[in-house]
Amino acid sequence: MTVKDIKIAWDKVNLSRNKERPSSNYYIYEIADKFVELHGDRCYGDDKAVIAGIGKINNISVCMIGISKGENTKENIERNFGMASPEGYKKSLRIMKFAESQSMPIICFIDTPGAYCGVEAEENGQGMAIANNLMEMSKLKVPIISVFIGQGGSGGALALGVCDKALMLENAIYSILSPEGFASILWKDSSRVKEASEKMRLTSEDLKKLNIIDRIIEEPEGGAQNDRTLMAMSLKKVILEEIQKLMKCDVNSIVEERYMKYRSTGKNHTLIS
Repeated sequence: MTVKDIKIAWDKVNLSRNKERPSSNYYIYEIADKFVELHGDRCYGDDKAVIAGIGKINNISVCMIGISKGENTKENIERNFGMASPEGYKKSLRIMKFAESQSMPIICFIDTPGAYCGVEAEENGQGMAIANNLMEMSKLKVPIISVFIGQGGSGGALALGVCDKALMLENAIYSILSPEGFASILWKDSSRVKEASEKMRLTSEDLKKLNIIDRIIEEPEGGAQNDRTLMAMSLKKVILEEIQKLMKCDVNSIVEERYMKYRSTGKNHTLIS
């Protein structure tokens, strides 16, 4: 580990958290030619941290789901800063099951520091909601693409991360918890947060080497927030490429390969030294 490695990792953590970084709802409405948002989990309520619905991209019908922090302070508060509650994950699963019934590919956009951990969320079955998503996504008979656009925190991100193709923006991150939490738990020293960022292997380059993600999407210089339109266009191009490839595959083969992908995750790798 070098000082340069630590700096690069910490810089990417900060870029992934940039308040100006485009949100999931921005990408959904920019990428889709048409999008109709659907609401509610048909059980308890509607979680605005999760945006979900039906859309079309170049005449391909898709279901699009995103965990979103919002575009401004008002939206940040409404969307609970991208920390989803159980009803958000249940809503996303409802849309995914609809996608399966209509043979529509699923596209998930992930940007969350983690699932909401408040008392009400726990009382309403946060852990079970996330677990149900993992189980159901592992066997859905439609192509699934997940895109990490900012923060990918813990089970809150994994709940939309079981997929056939995991894409990641250059300056996005994906990890079991925050670097601050990692440093506090492992070393009992929160001042080592920058070192933790490097040790956690949470950058797109690290995760590509570990075969956690499949493809890195280059960002404009300085980050996606510096040219939102270009970033959306680049992301749309890659998503279309991956959708068209997956749609040519036999659906049973897709499910089998998805299963094997996650069975083999983490083999022969030492993450922390």
